[in-house]
Amino acid sequence: MSKARKKRAAVAAVAVESKATFLERAEAFLEGRAPVLALALILLGTIRIAATYTVFNHTSDEPAHLACGIEWLDQGVYRYETQHPPLARVMAALGPYLGGARSLHQNEMFAEGNAILYAGDQYDRLLALSRAGNLPFFWLACWMVFLWGRRTLGAAGAVLSLLIFTMIPTVLAHAGLSTTDMGVTACFAAAAYALVRLAEAPGPKTGAWLGLAGGLMVLTKFSALVYYPAAVAAALAVWWYLTRPTVREFWRLLLRRLPWLGLAALFGFVVIWAGYRFSFGKSVWFRFPVPFPELFSGLQEVIAHNERGHIAYFMGEVRTEGWWIFFPTLIAVKLPIAVLGLAAIGLWRRPERRPGIWPFGIPVAVSLAVLAVAMPSRINIGIRHILPMFPFLAIIAAAGALWLARQGRRATWAQWTVAAALVWLCASSLAAHPDYLPYFNAFAGSEPERIVVESDLDWGQDIKRLGRRLQERNVPSVGFSPAIMIDPLKHGVPPWRWSAVDAPFPGWNAVQVTGWKARRLGLLMQEPNTRVWPDFVKPVERVGSSILLYYTPPQPGNGR
Repeated sequence: MSKARKKRAAVAAVAVESKATFLERAEAFLEGRAPVLALALILLGTIRIAATYTVFNHTSDEPAHLACGIEWLDQGVYRYETQHPPLARVMAALGPYLGGARSLHQNEMFAEGNAILYAGDQYDRLLALSRAGNLPFFWLACWMVFLWGRRTLGAAGAVLSLLIFTMIPTVLAHAGLSTTDMGVTACFAAAAYALVRLAEAPGPKTGAWLGLAGGLMVLTKFSALVYYPAAVAAALAVWWYLTRPTVREFWRLLLRRLPWLGLAALFGFVVIWAGYRFSFGKSVWFRFPVPFPELFSGLQEVIAHNERGHIAYFMGEVRTEGWWIFFPTLIAVKLPIAVLGLAAIGLWRRPERRPGIWPFGIPVAVSLAVLAVAMPSRINIGIRHILPMFPFLAIIAAAGALWLARQGRRATWAQWTVAAALVWLCASSLAAHPDYLPYFNAFAGSEPERIVVESDLDWGQDIKRLGRRLQERNVPSVGFSPAIMIDPLKHGVPPWRWSAVDAPFPGWNAVQVTGWKARRLGLLMQEPNTRVWPDFVKPVERVGSSILLYYTPPQPGNGR
């Protein structure tokens, strides 16, 4: 070998060695400072969430959740609506209640919630206090991502999992609203974690923790009652496949854990009953008095809601029975592309099993179980309904990032790829601020309303922005049809009248994309080929992400 070749080989060897050392140091840094880095990421996410509180007005469902929570706190009853359990609603109402808000005794929960928010000229303060009630659920969800990641991928993987989770705009969006989806996400992850811990180390401590987590999960959202059994079955199937126990071994393991599962059931029962203020009475399912009858009536409402379906818009079509491809499509267009790519690599090059590490197949199985249960649903109104799978998707994506990083010793492209993916993820997430709710990736194109609306794009959040923009333009009046219950005048919108379907009013018109795509098209479901005027009139501008502003010159002689 020539001297020049030997020199180049030596330089290459040094370069490889320095790269390996750098990667090892980076992983050691993440492992050595994992709890501190986790707290820093949670703090950053909290600041980003809180910074959105007063940017947007209330969304469609927030007044209802606030009203039900105030009713629970102030009147000691839970009657407005039982389709959702009380925990997340009480958390949403706790801040306003401590700040002086009380029941105003409206007959309907949306009217009650609006009355509470607008009472006493404290709208922004009360709304911010209400939204802050979701932060404990965000913190719990983050900590569960960290714990799951550490048990599955190690400390470095835990930090990467949490980084990915806190950079997903959809997570930040629903952590910043007074709704139920972040609550069930956090408690579902906690209940799943507690069950695996009990299986791993059965005893009174793990049994009690499972009961607490399971009870809180049931109190956040009833969808957990179908997601959780499916996830447990899928995780059990993974365990069975990996360990291949005999029937005798399985029953021996189960019998050893059975007393602590019973303890968990008892704890969970008490937690759920406490959540319903230890109510006792007749229910729709039993002829005799039982604990928490509101829970049974709520389950009956959920079942009836799913059977009749929910009017929704998807890919140019309006239905009530839903679409099986709805949630997979939203995953493809609502998650950052970097997360999708890393998750694909994580599934392809899954981590090897190591002693003391939980099987990577469990997070995968839980994610697939949630998706499989959600896909046949007839209620297709937002990716938020599968938010409980997001902590586990973050772990899968982190596995992909770790695999790429560890290839850096042999393949420079892998090192650059993982660095680019994480930088891209962080940059796109920060660039989305404060519009986390209507975030779509590049796959959705420039007009995401062609795909979906409602809580994925337009939940009524931009009416405050509309009022400010109309004031800047000195607009004297506007045609507008709010798609949520709100008082537009309180948010700077000038005198307005309800828009028509067939033609815009002369002058200024504002159109929410949900009202355009779902509500108006819903009125025309029997005539699929009928078009409404926003279909062929070009807007002047887009206000926020969800409201289109139009100007139609007045015709001569119409007095305008």
